[in-house]
Amino acid sequence: MRRKDLLQLIEEGENLHVEFKQRFSTHEKIAREIIAFANTAGGYILFGIDDDKKVVGVSSEKGEAELIRETFKIYCEPPINHDIQYIELDGKEIVVVQVFESDKKPHRLQDYHKDLDITTAQVFVRVNDKSILASKEMIRILKANSTEAELKKYTIGSNEKIVFSFLENNDTIDVKTLSKIANISGRRASRTLVKLVRANLLYIHTRDNGDEYFSART
Repeated sequence: MRRKDLLQLIEEGENLHVEFKQRFSTHEKIAREIIAFANTAGGYILFGIDDDKKVVGVSSEKGEAELIRETFKIYCEPPINHDIQYIELDGKEIVVVQVFESDKKPHRLQDYHKDLDITTAQVFVRVNDKSILASKEMIRILKANSTEAELKKYTIGSNEKIVFSFLENNDTIDVKTLSKIANISGRRASRTLVKLVRANLLYIHTRDNGDEYFSART
């Protein structure tokens, strides 16, 4: 990254692809940001930049980088591709961490389980300028998109018809609503909506608080 590219990122502020950090906090907190970027669309974590875009620098760029490398190595599962650079601004050192979007989603905080346990795994995604805990629906979609082909032959059953009927008069639907109107379990409602997303018939959306909702593709 060139100096002018870094200045442009700072000027644009925190967003889907950029996070500012004054300094390294804890491995777990930084791992959440890393995982969210890898599970979404990639991005940059800029160490030595305040939330108000002020360049504060880091006390030791090499020490900071070592903590960051430890986070990637120990706290992220599976491993995440990244790059670390040092750039000087106003006489202060900035550590630029580029996190690449992964093709091995979903990534999670290291839990030392051999396989992903959807009920306990801490998976994070990026929503606007925040890194939030992913819902079970989002985790299933991330996993399916990485390991399975798009559902091209998908039979529309009674529950799916209820979804489309509801969306004719409403902009969105969620798991709780489908469970109620179709009189089915929350688990079955969740799987129905996830399959419709995988079949490219619905969009999934995430609110800032982590709640998921779905809308029809138009």
